[in-house]
Amino acid sequence: MKMFKTLPPVLIATALLVAGCSSTSTPAPNGATGAVRGGTLYFLEHDPKLAHLDPNRIYTGRDLAFMNSFMTRTLVAYNPVPGAAGTLLVPDLATGTGTPSNEAKDWAFTLRPGTSFEDGNAITCADVKYGTSRSFATDLITDGPTYALQWLDIPKDAKGDPIYKGPYKSDAVGQAAYDKAVTCDATNRIITFHLNTSVGDFNYFATYGAISPIQKVKDNGDQYDIRPQSTGPYKILSNTKDSLVLDRNKNWTQSSDLVRTPYPDRVELRFGLDEQVRDQIMLSNSIPSAVNFLNPMPQNLTKFFDATTGAALPAFTGRAINDSDPYARYYAFNLKKMPCLEVREALYYSRDAKAMLDYAGGPAFAGSYATGVISPLLATDFAPTGVAGPGSPDFVPSGNIPKAKALLALAKTKCPAEYKHATKDGIVIDVRQTAALQDTIPINTTAWAKAGIKVTFNIIKSGYYPTVQNPTKQSDLSLAGWGADWANASTVIPQLYIINGGFDLSQNATDPTYPAFAAKVAVAIKTTNRQDQAKLWKELDTTAMSNFWVLPTIFGKAQFVWGSKVGGGFFWVPQGNPAFGKMWVKK
Repeated sequence: MKMFKTLPPVLIATALLVAGCSSTSTPAPNGATGAVRGGTLYFLEHDPKLAHLDPNRIYTGRDLAFMNSFMTRTLVAYNPVPGAAGTLLVPDLATGTGTPSNEAKDWAFTLRPGTSFEDGNAITCADVKYGTSRSFATDLITDGPTYALQWLDIPKDAKGDPIYKGPYKSDAVGQAAYDKAVTCDATNRIITFHLNTSVGDFNYFATYGAISPIQKVKDNGDQYDIRPQSTGPYKILSNTKDSLVLDRNKNWTQSSDLVRTPYPDRVELRFGLDEQVRDQIMLSNSIPSAVNFLNPMPQNLTKFFDATTGAALPAFTGRAINDSDPYARYYAFNLKKMPCLEVREALYYSRDAKAMLDYAGGPAFAGSYATGVISPLLATDFAPTGVAGPGSPDFVPSGNIPKAKALLALAKTKCPAEYKHATKDGIVIDVRQTAALQDTIPINTTAWAKAGIKVTFNIIKSGYYPTVQNPTKQSDLSLAGWGADWANASTVIPQLYIINGGFDLSQNATDPTYPAFAAKVAVAIKTTNRQDQAKLWKELDTTAMSNFWVLPTIFGKAQFVWGSKVGGGFFWVPQGNPAFGKMWVKK
């Protein structure tokens, strides 16, 4: 899952479940001690807008946590409670967490009675089937998860893409293939997904809006992103350049929803706030019913938390979170523009990782040096790669300049054009606009200059991920982060490194080592013994790092702060964010 921050949930190891059975979990309670209804809950956001509101297109942990708490209901959901229990699946629109058959190649979900869209129309199997179909229209419905395209039993074309191209194109053959892969029973209440392989944890994908219901008559293609229909307790009252305002959905009923409890009367997301202003609002408590929608700025962290322990200061006890988050941060090398391995390696070894970690707050706030793209929170699948970060022989936190210079000397002969690009023309790096850039850009450029590498930064003000995911717009490197969609690196390695994986910013298919890598990924996906599969994921993480398809930075931590009149705040493990839907406004 993409992270939203510039530094897109994972299930911690203790929450690994045996997939492929109906739900026996206790649904989340509808109330919490001391919770009250009423008031307006504010969220303060620096960006000018959210990347997407369309449920098929949301793929960042924070935005999933927000929209799925307030507007988008899914077939199943994560239990919105603290700790490991929050990683358990509970029924949402479905009456259970899914029933597998045919060796987990078929998954059936029975829809709960009494659910409806905001216009009062009942949610049916046909609506879920139509909503799922939209993800196949990859020319319009972009940026969301691609598991449906990979797993549904639909023939592939010569390029390896499904022959079905979504509901907006008239194609009888493609439509027939889709209708065979996703079926509704005679009651229009049971939806069955027919897969091309056994997927024992397919029901975890059912927590995503990419297979949630949408009414065909209300769908207007990519414009649906502006004003999607609600299935949850709130609906959009207004969506402007300044704010997204959610009001109560009168056609939602608590009796039909065992997951959500709509405490505030209104939810307002305010856009475009200066980051320093946003932090000062939190420090002064001038909007006591507000939530900081992103981390405080690095230079302000010690105003909220103890610099040594990372614990909330007394004034912010019960109002602040500082937790390890599920994301591995990295720069993705665009191999179409940076095919020379030695240049990629030189960039990694000459970077001053220590200075960047210290700037972000050190281990107490920023996290630890990354060794690859599989987070340590995926304990079953994680092992240091031995190529990057701690445990690798050439890793020097402050930068290994002699190593980098030696690699560039090799590149000068082996790949002179790429050498010239790195040392003369300048490598271009995509980054999302933040106030911290004025501090971090000099740290990076100074470090790389010591090795003779010239870099410039392409600062993207809005729509960061839609920009870097467009191969025609992506630069030489792109700053990114990824957390597993659930507790299996099957939701990390294929997504980041395989064609059509959904987030292959490395564009690595032309690398000579790619075919063998892709073949091993295919084996890992089909490996049913979990320990054997974990061994393969560890090996693949090491292989990708040996190829330097990414430049790993840190395994991160996240901080969140809210006002004195906000109750119910806690860290929600699956999304790596607070459980926004469980917050209330104190009287």
